[in-house]
Amino acid sequence: MKSLDELINEAIEKATTERGQITILIAGRSGVGKSTLINSVFQQNLAETGQGRPVTKNTREIRKNNAPITILDTRGLEMSDFKGTLGELEKTIKDRCSDRDSNNHVHVAWLCIQEDGRRVESAESDLLDMLSNHVPVITVITKARSDNGFRQEVWRILSKSKNVVRVRAISEILDEGHILHPMGLDSLISITSEVIPEGKRRALAAAQKADIDYKKTQSRKIVAGAVTAAAAAGASPIPFSDAAILAPIQVGMIAGITSVFGLELSLGSLSTLITSAIGVTGTTVAGRTIVANLLKMIPGPGTGAGGLISAATASTLTLALGEAYIAVLGEILTENPNPTIEQIALRLKEQIALQPK
Repeated sequence: MKSLDELINEAIEKATTERGQITILIAGRSGVGKSTLINSVFQQNLAETGQGRPVTKNTREIRKNNAPITILDTRGLEMSDFKGTLGELEKTIKDRCSDRDSNNHVHVAWLCIQEDGRRVESAESDLLDMLSNHVPVITVITKARSDNGFRQEVWRILSKSKNVVRVRAISEILDEGHILHPMGLDSLISITSEVIPEGKRRALAAAQKADIDYKKTQSRKIVAGAVTAAAAAGASPIPFSDAAILAPIQVGMIAGITSVFGLELSLGSLSTLITSAIGVTGTTVAGRTIVANLLKMIPGPGTGAGGLISAATASTLTLALGEAYIAVLGEILTENPNPTIEQIALRLKEQIALQPK
């Protein structure tokens, strides 16, 4: 049987590969609030701390190590040579989308228009026409304060948009002291998810911080797959084989959920988490596991009974572990956006201890 370190390293590689990378193109006039939007939606204040490099005269690529996202920040809508800017951008998109590696494609574009402007410029219409020929486009109305029918008018003019979303990226204090809280960011993530390929949704979940429920939804897909695999492992007719098969399934599930929540994927961090989980569950289920495996040693009906019991046990335990971990991450990230692995491990240990024995 492989060591825990070997299982974790394999799980990290698999989780990273399955998560992949997503590329989002963000375009809009100067002052429309693109950087604020990027920092409010994505982890690690990406617009401020990400590494930028020019890909055209007016387009900058923003990336950060270990973050599964690339932002193409496009400027130049105010330039006199807008047609040249548009042509350069279209070539960049075509080149990326023809790459054999889907991680390098442009998967969606956000066209940002400021609500205070109350108008759609011809440059924005031309940009949408070009972009929509290659990628799905969501029009984002930024700095939203008072709609008064503007969203519907924008959608009428920019009808090739997949959707039009009003957002307010940060809180604003009006003159009379009334506070306008952030809004629409979770809707932007949900709508973006609908138009990107299924295989890029884990990357979106990991990269964004605006919608924790979206992280939970994508994580539960990982749990569902692990539960199915665990049931099959538990039903194995070979005595005591299910433990060897079950361990990589559950380790892989923890790695996958960790990845989708955008947390550090390393041998040290996962070892801490998994040791905390196993330390509590090991003695709790030992009796049922041993009984199931002993039944497998009895020829005929005993083998079938052992498999049924162990399959039920394996799937139930895997589901409980996965749901406990998702619940812990949801709670702790709501309280603190930058928890330590030790804090998460302690909370996970406490959560598992509360599970029915």
